[in-house]
Amino acid sequence: MYQASAGMTNPESRKPSLLIVDDDPLIIDTLAFFLSREFEITTAGSRADCIALLRSQGAAPQLALVDLGLPPQPHQPDEGFALISDLLAHSPGIKIVVLSGQNDEANARHARALGATDFVAKPADPEHLRQTLLRIHSYQTAELAAPPAAAEDPCGLLGNSVPMQKLRAQIRQYGDSPFPVLVEGESGSGKEIVASCCLHRMTSRRDKPYFALNCAAISPTLVEPTLFGYAKGAFTGATQAKSGYFEDAEDGTLFLDEIGELPLDLQPKLLRVLENGEFQRVGETQQRVSRARVITATNRDLRREVREGRFRADLYHRLSVFTINVPPLREMGDDKVLLLRHYRAFYAQQAQQLPFELSDEALERWQAYGFPGNVRELRNIVIRLATKYPGRQVGFAELEDELDTGTEELPSTWLPPQDVDELSEIALRQLQQRGQFNLDDTLLRWEQGYIQAALKLSHGNVSQAARLLGVNRTTLYNRMEVLERDLGAASGTA
Repeated sequence: MYQASAGMTNPESRKPSLLIVDDDPLIIDTLAFFLSREFEITTAGSRADCIALLRSQGAAPQLALVDLGLPPQPHQPDEGFALISDLLAHSPGIKIVVLSGQNDEANARHARALGATDFVAKPADPEHLRQTLLRIHSYQTAELAAPPAAAEDPCGLLGNSVPMQKLRAQIRQYGDSPFPVLVEGESGSGKEIVASCCLHRMTSRRDKPYFALNCAAISPTLVEPTLFGYAKGAFTGATQAKSGYFEDAEDGTLFLDEIGELPLDLQPKLLRVLENGEFQRVGETQQRVSRARVITATNRDLRREVREGRFRADLYHRLSVFTINVPPLREMGDDKVLLLRHYRAFYAQQAQQLPFELSDEALERWQAYGFPGNVRELRNIVIRLATKYPGRQVGFAELEDELDTGTEELPSTWLPPQDVDELSEIALRQLQQRGQFNLDDTLLRWEQGYIQAALKLSHGNVSQAARLLGVNRTTLYNRMEVLERDLGAASGTA
């Protein structure tokens, strides 16, 4: 699938905007001084400070330079890994360069799989860093100006696999419907392209307004006035009345990305708009009516969120009148090669260099790789290969250095550690041989083992471990706390 960059830029600044996140003030000051000629600099010293800064700004930075070792665990990469995911959730088009003293190759691979464009180890040559950022920005600018990827699809969707054919069929079927559509898919798979291009610009609403709100990129207190507007004096700073997105969208399209992040107390108000179109500005009693079509997107399992009480069931059913599933890249077969060829030609032309080629062995590895970061990861791999090996052949070893082999998914048919019948036989022997057996304790031990394995594979990144285990990050934290308590109690009574 072709995924265009979706980053926000500051039209008033001629310099590209760069966010530097590092817990060392000296490093921040040095880099800001050296890079300020070419970039408009903002800085943060921690993940929490960075998120607060992003939510307070109207425009997201185009580039980010991120340290992995951030407080409260500056000697572990977990906060840096989590920040990469946070930045891409806030602005999918942002280009991230990781600058870290934790230059373990596994950390570099995992950072790139999460969506980082490049990884530079400390201590870094400032001039090399400057050239890296400028090169990546030039690619970013070219992506924004690029025409649709393929004439065969006016929305630029590339791929002939069965999942891609199904996706196109769903878009054609639901595109002009007035009912809500929920777009589901993993991070980096291209959900925002499906929403903005395929479900708006390629429909009869193409000439109507289009508004988008990323629910993960805005402070929860600002979601309601942004969506519904507010009256003069409704809160501190409301010096004049202002309309919200539901009003401004008129009979066009309103896209709510990362809908799983919508605060629970606001969900009934969104449900009401979806049911009868009625809403009120903050601080008003006057009823207003919206005719906008609502499209939402999420990389969460909203059904699980409903079961665990973090998302309203009635709102979920209202949002998912139609559901479009954007396929992960690992399910797209030979489309991986088609995307390779497309991006390889694009970036070679942009750099005015000859394209690289993959050896037969490397091409076979490319087709077998699972791409946990989906199209975003594939595109970044091509950028790095195009930079390192212009006009050259890339072998198996060179390609393997770019892949995050530690997080490749197991086949869907895999059931640890044996199939059900073999597991039953093991259980039967244990029950026959042991006079006493505690099922709860055994299940706790298995759960502990899987959590430890997931944390090891993800290098301590709790968000990535949660994805590997198929649970929400908060759920994993809760289970870890419960395990620590229950296993501690069990050992104390043994």
